[in-house]
Amino acid sequence: MAEVLVFVDHVDGAVRKPTLELLTLARRIGEPVAVALGSGASDTAAVLAEHGAVRVLTAEASEFADYLVVPKVDALQAACAAVSPSPAAVLLPSSAEAKEIAARLAVRIGSGIITDAVDLEAGEQGPVATQSAFAASYTTKSRVSKGIPVVTVKPNSAPVEQAPAAGAVETLTVSFSAQATGTKVVSRTPRESTGRPELTEAAIVVSGGRGVNGAENFHIIEALADSLGAAVGASRAAVDAGWYPHTNQVGQTGKSVSPQLYIASGISGAIQHRAGMQTSKTIVAINKDAEAPIFDLVDYGVVGDLFNVVPQLTDEITARKG
Repeated sequence: MAEVLVFVDHVDGAVRKPTLELLTLARRIGEPVAVALGSGASDTAAVLAEHGAVRVLTAEASEFADYLVVPKVDALQAACAAVSPSPAAVLLPSSAEAKEIAARLAVRIGSGIITDAVDLEAGEQGPVATQSAFAASYTTKSRVSKGIPVVTVKPNSAPVEQAPAAGAVETLTVSFSAQATGTKVVSRTPRESTGRPELTEAAIVVSGGRGVNGAENFHIIEALADSLGAAVGASRAAVDAGWYPHTNQVGQTGKSVSPQLYIASGISGAIQHRAGMQTSKTIVAINKDAEAPIFDLVDYGVVGDLFNVVPQLTDEITARKG
């Protein structure tokens, strides 16, 4: 069976959930070979093996942390060359950095690329990816017809499944290109932790929009999110008004999310916002305008004032948990 390269997203050896989802998808089309780069790469092996990686290729050069993107492209290109005859595909999570890595890699190796896939399956002529196109108005199935398929996959598109494998650790030899040192990281500022899950990886997202009517009212949205163990999102209108940080914006110009449950409070449902959340498995909207476009795509809708509905919902959830 052909091997499938999986780019490992980790922080000092702690593997992030989207990578484990990629291993599930990789097993559908071949044998997963994980590629872990940077500090702590070797520490990822045990978890990756538990979730199906037959091999773990590691490289811990300082270039991966000191410079942007290109060193990781060099490493993935080396990983492609290390698989004989060639990998069935290269899978990466659909983060901003990983999509840039994927695009550069595809150009390097002369291959086609598919981004933001929400499913992946084996096909007679290669892996077939499912995507949501035109703000999720259409579902498409496509495959790469030239070279090694390079595919980025949205978080929460597949379950995390344990499937113990050998996970043999091998050192990946990487020759860095002249472009690798072109953009240097000169400083880092730790992001303040809220204790909530990462927005793009969360199983539940609670978002607020223009109807929240001010930064001082976002605590209502946060309280509901905390009762559910959810991440907090915001519409572009709320972000542009300065009510919530841009890092929490959901939409075409913000982050794309695909949680099991998405709750939209005070969000009208403009196409820009829908593009970033319409692939959510279950969508609930709370809006006092019964004609709001958001109600066209929801599974459950509540026509009512969020200042009355959301606190009652939070209290009910808290009571049931108690």
